[in-house]
Amino acid sequence: MTSAGLLRRVRAYVRWTIQLRLTLLYGGLFLLTGALLLAITYVLVARLGWITPPAPTAPGFGSLPLQVPVPQVSEEVSRQRDADMSELLIASGIALALMTVVSVGLGWLVARRALRPLRAMATAAQDISERNLHRRLDLPGPQDEVKRLADTFDGLLGRLETAFEAQRRFVANASHELRTPLTVARSLLEVALADPNASADDLRAACRRALANNQDQEELIEALLTLARSQRGLDRRAPLDLATVADKSVVAARGPAEAAGCRIEAELRPACVEGDLPLIERLAGNLVDNAIRYNVPGGWVRVCTGVAAGRPTLRVANSGLVVAADQIDVAFQPFQRLNTMRLNDNQDGLGIGLSIVDAIVTAHGAVLRASPLPDGGLDIEVGFRRAMEEVTSGVC
Repeated sequence: MTSAGLLRRVRAYVRWTIQLRLTLLYGGLFLLTGALLLAITYVLVARLGWITPPAPTAPGFGSLPLQVPVPQVSEEVSRQRDADMSELLIASGIALALMTVVSVGLGWLVARRALRPLRAMATAAQDISERNLHRRLDLPGPQDEVKRLADTFDGLLGRLETAFEAQRRFVANASHELRTPLTVARSLLEVALADPNASADDLRAACRRALANNQDQEELIEALLTLARSQRGLDRRAPLDLATVADKSVVAARGPAEAAGCRIEAELRPACVEGDLPLIERLAGNLVDNAIRYNVPGGWVRVCTGVAAGRPTLRVANSGLVVAADQIDVAFQPFQRLNTMRLNDNQDGLGIGLSIVDAIVTAHGAVLRASPLPDGGLDIEVGFRRAMEEVTSGVC
């Protein structure tokens, strides 16, 4: 059997765990450094003559040296020295082999103890699923690399738990929002068909109400698809000017603003970004629509674009009732609405307009800042990442 085949068979039968690899690493390093130390010691002893055999003596004359010819003495000394060097090499090799075995055993124990927290983390992680994401590793010990890894994993579990909870709430709310218009449309049609005296005008009126209800449902589904697309990320990026996008939203919103009795002020300066044009148009439209919807009679909406703190920025502020600071985060959650009066209470919003804004902001890597104004209303600012000059040189 070739060496390659033997190696493959060994790999098939041996479980190359981290503990085994660390043990072999410890033992190999000890063997290598021990062999190097042995070689250095042997060379130094051989070159410097640290082992000097005693001079030959005559029997019965104590330590008096035996008067023999010099060549014979040198030959005897050389043989004795070679014998001593061989004994030194053999003894050192045996000691090195024994200590290598000991080092491998100690390395196995040390590696096992060092990897014990990782085994505990792996066991705990296997027991965690979407049903018990509230569990944490809570690894005790000093703030070393393993403890930081466990804390990082706990932070990941916390973010996953938050995401799962948000997803569950979103699915439940979306199911409710989609079921309501279907129920209303069914009730309208059932009432119209159940009336034996219903005229053609009555049936046409019921159909018109069902169609209007169906249109609301289509808008909701489109908004949900936009939200899902925004959360998935961007498929394409193109240079665009926030001033052009905001101007389009302002023009489209002037009619609803006049009907609601509020004025729109626009201060649009060039602000070049790279992004998905339909999504950014939806972002600007949702912000302006939200500013009109949550306002007061005779109020105002101010739309501004430009570069602030090095970032292309879109800012939409509006008058309105005083908003509590703790309601800001709630407003950006799906199907959550501010507990304030709207100008058109008979035109209820979908409840995911600002959620779509937040998802689009995240997809573009932008920064969203929302704060209540002292006299009432909101001030929402979106700061985008600056586009590359070579891309935007011909856009703005």
